[in-house]
Amino acid sequence: MKTVVITGSTRGIGRGLAENFLASGCRVIVSARSQSKVDEAVSELQAVYGIEAVAGLRCEITSEQELAELWTFASEKGPVDYWINNAGMSIVRKPLAEQSADDLRRIVDTNLTGLLLACKIALAGMQKQGFGQIWNMEGFGSTGQTNTGMAAYGATKRALNYVTTSLQKEVKGTAVQVNTLSPGIVVTDLLVGDYDFTSSEWQKTRKILNILGDTVETVTPYLVQGVLKAQKSGSRVAWLTTRKAFWRFLTAGFNKRDLFAVYDSHPA
Repeated sequence: MKTVVITGSTRGIGRGLAENFLASGCRVIVSARSQSKVDEAVSELQAVYGIEAVAGLRCEITSEQELAELWTFASEKGPVDYWINNAGMSIVRKPLAEQSADDLRRIVDTNLTGLLLACKIALAGMQKQGFGQIWNMEGFGSTGQTNTGMAAYGATKRALNYVTTSLQKEVKGTAVQVNTLSPGIVVTDLLVGDYDFTSSEWQKTRKILNILGDTVETVTPYLVQGVLKAQKSGSRVAWLTTRKAFWRFLTAGFNKRDLFAVYDSHPA
């Protein structure tokens, strides 16, 4: 049974990844900032997949000590085959001049410093055990996209690709691999929290997101199967390819859907 560690896995994409790895016969270590949320997720998943298949531990990814504790906790169950750096955060979309300094520090500390620390711990552990795969999660900005109000978030995700590419050079010639997951636009509380539903820009943005966006239930099975099939460092598993996006726009008039209807009466 292969062991998978997923940061930020009590909800959203992380939770979807956890469920699909479990369905594929893996052991999953769930983690998040809140121990109560971890305990709740572990209990729910164990009820479906069994006690031996799921465990969890609170982990603040900006803490090297807690990340090291997560690695130790996971490795006691068996060698860590996959470490998925999914945890991250966003802040409300608005011009940089209007963002608070505290929010800017927080997003960089979580999305970049946390990523570096998690990679440091996972790399050291995998080099010691002799193998393993690290997967870093792309987001808006990773491949150079820009948009108003996304300077801070996009910068952290652009940096993620630099980190990933650099680490691929560091592990070259070893059995440790560093790879990339690209989920595309997935409708989660994290994404919805970026937008002001009362703004004049929202309806226009909503139309685009309804064309290109998808749900956790649609995207995560594909991502997990891609991870399990990957054999070499530098692999990239991407859900929303350029070809798929082009086809979505081409057929948008025939596919009416609203991924955000549930948030109209119950905003995140």
